[in-house]
Amino acid sequence: MTMNPSMRSEQEMLDLILGTARADERIRAVIMNGSRTNPDAPHDPFQDFDIVYVVTDVAPFADNRPWIERFGPPMIVQLPDTMGDPSPADGSFAYLMQFADGNRIDLTIYPAARLAKMHRDSLSVLLLDKDGIVQPFDPPHAGDYIPKPPTAKQFDDCCNEFWWVATYVAKGLWRNEMIYAKYMQDEIVRAQLMLMVTWYIGIKSGFTVSPGKLGKYFQRDLEPALWRQLLATYAGADIDDTWDALFAMCQLFRTLAMPVAERFDYVYPLSDDTRVSAHLAHVRRLPKGAATIY
Repeated sequence: MTMNPSMRSEQEMLDLILGTARADERIRAVIMNGSRTNPDAPHDPFQDFDIVYVVTDVAPFADNRPWIERFGPPMIVQLPDTMGDPSPADGSFAYLMQFADGNRIDLTIYPAARLAKMHRDSLSVLLLDKDGIVQPFDPPHAGDYIPKPPTAKQFDDCCNEFWWVATYVAKGLWRNEMIYAKYMQDEIVRAQLMLMVTWYIGIKSGFTVSPGKLGKYFQRDLEPALWRQLLATYAGADIDDTWDALFAMCQLFRTLAMPVAERFDYVYPLSDDTRVSAHLAHVRRLPKGAATIY
């Protein structure tokens, strides 16, 4: 059995990242982004090192894949710019590196010639600048990740998509087409629910807090009862459990959407909610093999 090496500390990793940059004349500046720069983010050993090397020429780094071995034995590496999607227009190249000791570096190689056009993430810290070419960053803050209030159209679209696609879930469950039903529920209906959760947290906080990537801070920001309701929207691959989860989603969506609508003086489509909810309950009771729905 292969033994994993002891996990290197944060300081050891930063020393390695900066030592590599200092020793390589092609690397002119180093920027760190992400949660490790966020003073309000919980810190744990799974946090990535989101690093940007500003370089004189990207090609030698992109074309020399063994170059990254200096950072340690990899468990797995991904090169997103060589995969299906087109390469980034900014000329950068990324190495996503998960190491055998548990550390991870997401390293972007960025051309110095395009520095003026680089997106300046609000969670950024300048670690090294050999030539003074990087405009100083403000103290890191989560401003880029704080959601904005919905427009009336965004709110209407969210509600319409939620209730419209909920009928697809019911159809899939009645047909015993679990894969189809799960896709509609977990990919489409849930996306609208998560958006509504984000807006609800926004009206509570005055849109001053970040919900975190994929809602990872929802538990922190929701009332305990609402958090339990959200957990109840997840189900295994059982028909009855999935039906229960669908109705839990409907109840929670309604509970959250109405105060959001009230806060912005929008109209919640209660008539759509009422009709679709009745339809879902009817389809759940509909005998298998029925020739008509009604």
